[in-house]
Amino acid sequence: MLSKVLSGLARPSRVAHAHCDLPCGVYDPAQARIEAESVKAIQEKYQASDDEVFRGRCIEIKEERADLVKHHLWVLWTDYFKPNHLEQYPELHDLFWRATKAAGDSKRSVDPSQGQQVLELVAEIDRIFWETKK
Repeated sequence: MLSKVLSGLARPSRVAHAHCDLPCGVYDPAQARIEAESVKAIQEKYQASDDEVFRGRCIEIKEERADLVKHHLWVLWTDYFKPNHLEQYPELHDLFWRATKAAGDSKRSVDPSQGQQVLELVAEIDRIFWETKK
């Protein structure tokens, strides 16, 4: 009985999830870009098919990939970019907001032009990211 009480007290009250278990410092917008490319490619494959089973799979996988775009963008925004980056690039907050919103919109869209919009926003984040790495 006492061991149960003690083990309950030693258990954390909250569980945190992070990009990795260590502050590794390894960040790259390529992860978001690859997933965004997948979203657009799936939207194109969806449009090119009339197989309803295939199209259903496309939607399911596209939604997973869109969530991964958002995840990788959030990791960059919350873990990599710092206040001095925002001073240097005041458009960052709006850019990340628009990019994550567009990635979320990908879950509702099968239009490849919408996927292209996500790719363009990720490309702008990529450009700024590499400028800050100099």
